[in-house]
Amino acid sequence: MSQNIRTRSARFAALFALLMCYGTAAQAQAQNLVGMLTDQLRVSTDQAAGGAGSIFSYAKENLSGDEFAEVARGVPDMNELLAAAPEPESSSATAKAGQMLDGGSAGGLASLASSFQSIGLDADMVSKFMPIVNQYVGSVSGEQAVGLLKGLF
Repeated sequence: MSQNIRTRSARFAALFALLMCYGTAAQAQAQNLVGMLTDQLRVSTDQAAGGAGSIFSYAKENLSGDEFAEVARGVPDMNELLAAAPEPESSSATAKAGQMLDGGSAGGLASLASSFQSIGLDADMVSKFMPIVNQYVGSVSGEQAVGLLKGLF
């Protein structure tokens, strides 16, 4: 009986260690979005958080609650990123023109371009942020979540 208890204890300890490693790796990966953006695009931490927050804010406004929950599921700092997003300029002529042209991709890109400009980034930075954000979301929330984001743009 004591052999059986030791075997179970060893299995439990191994499983616990595996889960702890997975949790630590997932947390490290999740906390790296802003770091990935700053490293790869040479933007400030505030610009990285604001740009990612703008993308997630747009997604939150244009996906259903369940769809956005799928995207946000693996992003532990989602609330902080959303808070870092600049307030959209509702009177932006570019955003209005984009929305009239196409409520989807053109409107989304125009809206994001306006947000990015308000944090000191050129409009073309949106297209540089998107692949990094998509890669990150895929790694923490899965491919279905990436598909939802890509469907917006």
